[in-house]
Amino acid sequence: MSIKKELTRIADLYANAEAFAGQTIKVGGWIRSLRSSNVFGFIELNDGTYFKSVQVVFEEQNLDNYKNVAKQNTGASLMITGTLMLTPDSMQPFEIKAAKIEICGTSTPDYPLQPKKHSLEFLRSIAHLRPRSNTFNAVFRVRSCAAQAIHRFFSEKGFVYVNTPIITASDCEGAGEMFKVTTLDIGNPPRTESGETDFSKDFFAAAANLTVSGQLEAECFAMAFSNVYTFGPTFRAENSNTTRHAAEFWMIEPEIAFADLSDYMDLAEEMTKYVIGNVLESCRVEIEFFNKFIDKSLFERLNNLVSSDFGRITYTEAINILKESGQKFDFKVEWGCDLQTEHERYLTEK
Repeated sequence: MSIKKELTRIADLYANAEAFAGQTIKVGGWIRSLRSSNVFGFIELNDGTYFKSVQVVFEEQNLDNYKNVAKQNTGASLMITGTLMLTPDSMQPFEIKAAKIEICGTSTPDYPLQPKKHSLEFLRSIAHLRPRSNTFNAVFRVRSCAAQAIHRFFSEKGFVYVNTPIITASDCEGAGEMFKVTTLDIGNPPRTESGETDFSKDFFAAAANLTVSGQLEAECFAMAFSNVYTFGPTFRAENSNTTRHAAEFWMIEPEIAFADLSDYMDLAEEMTKYVIGNVLESCRVEIEFFNKFIDKSLFERLNNLVSSDFGRITYTEAINILKESGQKFDFKVEWGCDLQTEHERYLTEK
């Protein structure tokens, strides 16, 4: 259902096009592409409610402002009133035959997002527009679906959602370098007698940082509510530019009273399958896009993950497997060592 009662969401059209067939509807969105001749034209319009766009057919004989519409560029915003026509023999299942087109906002010929593939590096240079690209549109729609599924999963399990502090003085388990938060003049901070920065003069009268984990607070709440979880932003000041490290990310941290390691593994497996299953069901069009353009094995891997049991081995078994593998690792494998990325990859992929 549209929040704006006069507008019909494109998502609703794809969900039940037959219900709108032959009806006069009004949609609002942005031009993805436009091509026209002297007498008719086609617009690919997207309103952000669905990954796919809707095709709009507009004709010179039906529009007083036909020439003005025909010269609009990609990125312009329109409100279109017209009749929904089912087109089962065409590439798209339906189209809108326009009776009225209102130009809400124009765009320029040099609008950077054109109907072609753009690199992630280029999209980074137009951060204010990249949510309109197919890649970012799909990524953030999937992320939204996954976040909602995470909350729904824990809610169905009876967990209490705990909002832990973003600004904190604790370095939870020494998890990583921390970003400092201060209102002091960093060019000329107050000093103690020993010459160190005097954080007693700071906003909190003590040193403060961005959180690296909400675990400490979650453990306290678990002692009162039994089952709790945190899900929020986490910050790590680790200057490591790899795909395994991020300065800012969102982390899920459940804490369960009266539970053992097996209970935690059960919860992690069940949650992972639940979330991925929800994404596969609710974001199928987006996953199809990723499967076609990003990773052609994505569908197969995700479906296999949801339908398979997770393998479990003890630390000792893992060490023995690695030592007996005959594989040459950069980091030596001995009982008591921390497992490195290369060890984890061997155990999960081989």
